[in-house]
Amino acid sequence: MKITRRKSIKTIGSGLAITGALGLSGSMISCSNKDASKAKAMVESNVVKKPFFDISLAQWSLHKSFFGDSLSGGFGPFVQALQTDPDSLLRGTLNPIDFPEIAKTEYGVDAVEFVNTFYFSKARDKAYMKDLKDRCDSNGVKAVLIMCDALGDLGETDDKKRNEAVANHHQWVDAAKYLGCHAIRVNAAGSGTAEEVKSAAVQGLGKLTEYGKENDINIIVENHGGFSSDGSWLASVMAQVDSPFCGTLPDFGNFCMERDEDYSCKVEYDKYKGVAELMPYAKGVSAKTHDFDENGDEVGIDYRRMLQIVKDAGFTGYIDIEYEGQTLSEPEGIKATKALLERIGAELA
Repeated sequence: MKITRRKSIKTIGSGLAITGALGLSGSMISCSNKDASKAKAMVESNVVKKPFFDISLAQWSLHKSFFGDSLSGGFGPFVQALQTDPDSLLRGTLNPIDFPEIAKTEYGVDAVEFVNTFYFSKARDKAYMKDLKDRCDSNGVKAVLIMCDALGDLGETDDKKRNEAVANHHQWVDAAKYLGCHAIRVNAAGSGTAEEVKSAAVQGLGKLTEYGKENDINIIVENHGGFSSDGSWLASVMAQVDSPFCGTLPDFGNFCMERDEDYSCKVEYDKYKGVAELMPYAKGVSAKTHDFDENGDEVGIDYRRMLQIVKDAGFTGYIDIEYEGQTLSEPEGIKATKALLERIGAELA
């Protein structure tokens, strides 16, 4: 029998009527909705939430792998050697030129924060810097900043020495610009009273910031010992410099203001208070870690509390992995820190 379009529609309509009469239509629709809701919930549960920030790798996390035993004699002799034969300090198993590839292939991190002491003789070496940049580009790695040390004190009260320190940083501003970084990290160190060093640091940072502004490079200060580990002191320095090109790099663990002869911390500033005071000026954040418990949490820093402070400040930029522990190897410590940041960052997202 030939089924016409009209008969087909009539048959379907009759079927629907019968289904309705049996009370099945509403039940079927209800089951369908429940199944859809269940499927949606399953999909959502399988979606991995991303942290509210980006993750970078601080090169210092691998300083033993690059320097080997170069720091075993103390920081003083190390700095002296930097000035005379810096390449002789690279005694480790890894080569600094490979850092971008190491970050991407070994740790799955596509943003890096260089440290100038690994490249102390290379700031003006155009061929070397081109090679370093090419390695970033070929691995899809973003150069975020350069951490700068051993260049003189920007809080030096002697005008001549402070100006020399400012000038010493210029080559690293140039290098940062070439590599595509947004900043160099500096220190607000100096000798004298808190007020004397503050006044000098405002001048030194102010002058360096002028050069940074000319090159579209931020000058950011880390809490890095001495007066700079006092959050209120460093925040007041930032307020006085008062430039959008000068900011902070709050480090979760660098709040020791005074140490004993055995280098144990004698006077420590409240780390949570300090980070909260520095976050309004933050252009980066450093996630310092030393040791972890069985749950993967840092034993000396409440990361949920710390990252909540960061989030409350509206920060969504790069937080770097900076492992400095002794219990785990450098690779293990880096991976543990990354996992911690990803887990807590996603919880708070």
